[in-house]
Amino acid sequence: MGKYVLGVDLGTSAVKVSALDHSGQIVAQESFDYDLIQKKPGYNEQNPEDWVSGTTVAIVRLILNDHLTASDIEGLSFSGQMHGLVLLDKDKKVLRPSILWNDTRSTPQREEIEAKMGDEFVDITRNQPLEGFTLTKLLWVKENEPDIWAQAKYFVLPKDYVRYRMTGNLAMDYSDATGTVLLDVAKGEWSKKICDTFDIPMSMCPPLIKSVDFAGTVTPAYAEFSGLTTDTKVFGGAADNAAGAVGAGILHPNMVLSSIGTSGVVLKYEDTPDVNYHGVVQFEDHAIPDKYYSMGVTLAAGYSLSWFKKTFAPNEDFTDFVSSAAKSTVGANGLLYTPYIVGERAPYADADIRGSFTGVDGTHKRYDFVRAVLEGIVFSFRDLFDIYEENGGDFDTVVSIGGGAKSPLWLQIQADIFNRKVVSLKNEQGPGMGAAMIAATGLGWFDSLQDCAETFVHFGKAYEPNPENAAKYAKMHKIYKQVYQQTKSISAQLLDYRRKEL
Repeated sequence: MGKYVLGVDLGTSAVKVSALDHSGQIVAQESFDYDLIQKKPGYNEQNPEDWVSGTTVAIVRLILNDHLTASDIEGLSFSGQMHGLVLLDKDKKVLRPSILWNDTRSTPQREEIEAKMGDEFVDITRNQPLEGFTLTKLLWVKENEPDIWAQAKYFVLPKDYVRYRMTGNLAMDYSDATGTVLLDVAKGEWSKKICDTFDIPMSMCPPLIKSVDFAGTVTPAYAEFSGLTTDTKVFGGAADNAAGAVGAGILHPNMVLSSIGTSGVVLKYEDTPDVNYHGVVQFEDHAIPDKYYSMGVTLAAGYSLSWFKKTFAPNEDFTDFVSSAAKSTVGANGLLYTPYIVGERAPYADADIRGSFTGVDGTHKRYDFVRAVLEGIVFSFRDLFDIYEENGGDFDTVVSIGGGAKSPLWLQIQADIFNRKVVSLKNEQGPGMGAAMIAATGLGWFDSLQDCAETFVHFGKAYEPNPENAAKYAKMHKIYKQVYQQTKSISAQLLDYRRKEL
């Protein structure tokens, strides 16, 4: 038998644990679902104990059901859902359910941060103080649950709590620390200025470690609980987006990730912290030591396509539905779609904007609308590429993952709109692959994550831009970029009407 590493992908709805061998092949996978706690609209919480028990059950199943020998599991690491607040008392016991990344109760706290620190906050953290980030959640507890706050001695994020339960050691890796918006990104340390401004004891902030750093071995108690041995080494791990970037091979300055899931993500490798996007896109520490990534989000990427299909072609095969766009033309016969159907995040932080089809006339067929949706999603990504280009970004390869990588037509549309080579992955596994690569590198199987990627990450066919199509799309994108400004006032008025009248 060979030796293995485990990649623990701690998500919002489930944990998935993958076992990989030295060649990067997945030899076994187990998962476990858990529930959200939603006490009120906008509230999203989870019980940290569910993460621990779910992870443990998945590991037990790998050993019992998939017949992995515990002594052959040399190490493990994590990808973790970002931003979730776990508060611990002096004995490191959980004080309340974790407030998750998608919890939106902390708008007053966001406004307080903006009022007290303004642009200085963005200069320190490289991010806006959005409701999703950890700091706003800390301030919400401080202001609304003073009894809990009085007992709070430490805070960590979800994967860090599971790691603590495995090893007995508290820590947070840099990639997740940036997502708390309490980190001074340029200095690579917790920001005393921010802690002092909001009366948060610096002692609450956990020790900082790198993603590939050794975080401890499995304790005897957890070994008995999980079936692992006390020789199993545990490594820091990374925030899910950083781990996903590792798993997709975004480990060089010339590479950008295009991820089309329900939401969409454009993620760019950053060599230094010197670039400042002024909070328009998020800026985070990478899983690669002393490297970074920036990230912009389209809220309704794949969701736009699934909404359109569910509404207008509910019984049609999904592949045939998407493929029908080939009957249309570059630019969908002059039809534009903006994917703002649930608001937008980047480059427009606008909760009230709504989507639109522009240029509709009596000659358009349904396949033109399908093509316009595919193109509109990619145009929203192109908006983010423009920001990178304006800031001197130099990249020639886009790695496409998610739904956008499953259609050759959509891959070519991406290549033409981005005017860059686009590649997909042969073995797309997302953040769990990145977590396993972190463990493999931490163990010394490879000298670096880049070296590991040469063995673990396999790219598929490359799609090169068609110069004629790229020129047409450049013209269409100039028109697309005008739609937001022309429709934002109307969108806000219509949304206000719906709230009052419907």
